[in-house]
Amino acid sequence: MSSTEFDRVVDVLVVGSGGGGMTAALTAQAAGLDTLVVEKAAQFGGSTALSGGGIWVPGAPSQRREGYVPDPEETFTYLKRITDGLVSDERLRTYVDAAPEMMDFLEKRSRWFEFVWKPGYADYYPELPGGSALGSTINVPAIDLRKLGEDEQHLLQPLALAPKGIWFAPKDLRLFYQVRQNWRGKAVLVKLIYRMFRARVFGDRMAAIGQSLMARMRLALREHDIPLWLGAPMTELITDVDGKVNGAVIERDGKALRIGARRGVILAAGGFDHDMDWRREHLPELDRDWSFGNPAAMGDGIRAGEKVGAGTDLLDEAWWFPAMCWPDGRLQFMLNERMMPSQFVVNGAGERFINEAAPYMDFAHAMIDGQRTGVTHVPCWLVTDMRSFHRYVVGGHLPIPKIPFAPVPTGGKLPKAWLESGIVKQADSWEGLAEQIGVPPDALHRTATRFNELARSGHDDDFNRGDSAYDNYYGDPTLPNPNLHPIGKPPYLAFQIILGDLGTSGGLRTDEHARVLGGDDRVIDGLYAVGNNSAAVMGRSYAGAGATIGPAMTFGYVAARHMAGTTSNTIGLTGPIETPSSPNRR
Repeated sequence: MSSTEFDRVVDVLVVGSGGGGMTAALTAQAAGLDTLVVEKAAQFGGSTALSGGGIWVPGAPSQRREGYVPDPEETFTYLKRITDGLVSDERLRTYVDAAPEMMDFLEKRSRWFEFVWKPGYADYYPELPGGSALGSTINVPAIDLRKLGEDEQHLLQPLALAPKGIWFAPKDLRLFYQVRQNWRGKAVLVKLIYRMFRARVFGDRMAAIGQSLMARMRLALREHDIPLWLGAPMTELITDVDGKVNGAVIERDGKALRIGARRGVILAAGGFDHDMDWRREHLPELDRDWSFGNPAAMGDGIRAGEKVGAGTDLLDEAWWFPAMCWPDGRLQFMLNERMMPSQFVVNGAGERFINEAAPYMDFAHAMIDGQRTGVTHVPCWLVTDMRSFHRYVVGGHLPIPKIPFAPVPTGGKLPKAWLESGIVKQADSWEGLAEQIGVPPDALHRTATRFNELARSGHDDDFNRGDSAYDNYYGDPTLPNPNLHPIGKPPYLAFQIILGDLGTSGGLRTDEHARVLGGDDRVIDGLYAVGNNSAAVMGRSYAGAGATIGPAMTFGYVAARHMAGTTSNTIGLTGPIETPSSPNRR
């Protein structure tokens, strides 16, 4: 659509209210640009609000304050290696250079931003040149959502809410998984009980991870009077006679409003997580909607870009995450379980096919590639024993004595509902378990025998499980190899693993300035795309925890900076930036 008649005109129109969109808005406003953010859903936050809230930024100010300064050239080498030629050097270098700038800008722009770095959560390939065992995942502290006021009800909530008062800081979760291994894990349990008590007595409404990050983003937008329209979907982009994008049609309160954008439109509307027809078109192996992504993510921004000539890439990709799917449709991450010592994962042939503790993207790719051979890999099965069930957190079960009315499963017995669901199988022999999960009995027995031999030796000669610092993170620190221990006596258990994801990672093609490109590499003037609206700067890989949010926020910053006509990290700020003490720093 093209026209010069508008109902309202701004400098920058941002479509989407996740981490990328709000960072773009804050950057544009700081440069003196009149900015409007519109959001399709009735809640703000997008997929960022549903995430773990980590932000992968090597060289972030919070790292530097702790004396850790990753070499940018080494970071570039690392990214170039894991993206395997799928991403231009220009985009990779922009990310390496601009990501720390972005975080510095946010910290200085609003009192609500407080970024912290806790060493130890390794990059996902720490053994590669430029990878780090210390990691570069940046987080924000928890925040009391009461600070949002009326906006609290408009923050997008996770699909599965934790009991009142229960929240985890990133390090808490790791220690919590060690509740039977050491006193630090038990201390976290006590801390959670105290948090529940405080919530009931004092009315605390604490939120961490992605919820905290997006609450802070919203508070920063309010601090700078940046308008946010909720329940305002974009239906199409508007172009002028030369093909420049100069606005969009926005539905609000039942009316179609034509919003002009002098500098352009930034698409930050997410991927197409829940458009299953579109997803199956590009990846037939994906059987059902198993996405943890934003329920509103249906690809609107990507389609709007295509209509004005934009090219796309990586539409068959997603931020994959192996998961369990209970009969009621509830999804549950399969995270720490794959790093447990006494377990292995088998395909339909009853054989191991990957290092079970590998990064979740790699694990899912192995499932997809295996499925294409004709051997069932979607689903596959995690096989373990009752000793593990009593020692580790498995399927959300907490390995402590039975607590009546506990918000999570407890006790020494396998929940009856698990077995009735068909998602969990139990048998007193390898042959019996093989029959239940539909694999050849002799193959499963051979796999179990071989695994136990490797576990007793202390090294996984077949798949090298435990060799990487990343593998060890959720392993058992009391063992010589945190990821290996023989499977013991029956009964044996099997947990079904399906092909989940955190959202799609393919989308509109962009350059190093986040400008959208046509199929012929021509820049579509006035149109930018960030986050899951764009084809991922990570390619088909995942650098470390926060490698979705880090690029989304960084290229939101980059896009707005380019619109403002500056490449300096001062971005032409209109007046001094005050940095009063955060209420959470006291």
